[in-house]
Amino acid sequence: MTRLLRITLLGLLIIAGVLTALIYSLTWRPAPKETLPVSCVAPRAPTLLPGQALKVMTWNVQYLAGKNYVFWYDTPDGSGPDDRPTVEDMAVSLDEVARVIRDEQPDILLLQELDENAKPSHYQDQLALLQERLVDLYPCSAQAFDWKADFVPDLHIFGSVGRKLATLSRYQIEHAERLQLPVPDANFISRQFQPKPALLLTYLPLSDGGQLAVLNTRLDGDAPGRSAVQEQVQATVKLLDKFEGRGTPWLIGGDFNLLPLGQFLRLDAGKRGQYSPDSELHLLWDKYPMIPSNSQSSGIDREKWLTHFPNDPSIDGPDRTLDYLFYSPRIKRVEAKVRQEDTLRISNHLPVIARFLLPAAQ
Repeated sequence: MTRLLRITLLGLLIIAGVLTALIYSLTWRPAPKETLPVSCVAPRAPTLLPGQALKVMTWNVQYLAGKNYVFWYDTPDGSGPDDRPTVEDMAVSLDEVARVIRDEQPDILLLQELDENAKPSHYQDQLALLQERLVDLYPCSAQAFDWKADFVPDLHIFGSVGRKLATLSRYQIEHAERLQLPVPDANFISRQFQPKPALLLTYLPLSDGGQLAVLNTRLDGDAPGRSAVQEQVQATVKLLDKFEGRGTPWLIGGDFNLLPLGQFLRLDAGKRGQYSPDSELHLLWDKYPMIPSNSQSSGIDREKWLTHFPNDPSIDGPDRTLDYLFYSPRIKRVEAKVRQEDTLRISNHLPVIARFLLPAAQ
């Protein structure tokens, strides 16, 4: 080996090492399971009672971006003209999200796509901004990132990202965990920068010594034929099965990015690309009750149960259901709805709201 070749190879190894160290320093690699801090600002939030009524709402608030944009990722070819919303539009969305929450006043609020220190949302701490407006309603909360990096080299971002799940509660939260879900296959470099979908698990104590497990999630929804999505659903079902086996009542809500039975064929052919004809969500609805149910989201009144209004200029209203609540058969559903009438311009997702009765004391 000539001296020049040795020097060249050594130089390349040094460059590769520096780049690897740089990528590792800029990105985030969460553990499979992490215990999270729980915030309770009230001296003593109330404790859930067996048999009580419980109102739950899940809502993907789309990092308060509103509906005045077609973002680059909103089109199949990545050609959407907008990279980020204005601060003024985000302020309007923040007020509107707070208005709807105050009007509904759910006991448990599951939020997805809240940003913190992200360039696309002007480095806001959106959960903190929202909590300032809701502090009298929700003394307890827990949060978990599902996308985080100090720098993403994509030209549409070219800066930091930080996106999270948040669970807010009127009642005591005694423990919270972040559980990593399977991630899509990617090369080594891309894998460091991609979102890390997760379950945000919170345990709410019951006055009889039991617990209610509440889960919040946003599943990956980017690529057709997504084996990772099926693995994410399988991991979720496995955890819910454990709760059932232990006799622990549970509920889960979020943006599952998956269609219910019968909606695939109702979408225009050009809008089906990221979905499977046989929805991976069947692994959940085959075992556990779902809101909206398949009969609601694909029945005669299906328009009332659509939860997603894409940022697509060719679409003039909600056209699919992607957001759901699932719950233990031990819990009784009382009523449910998708709030559509005054939420169409706030986010590209609509809030799903349900009332339940918790299991009575044994």
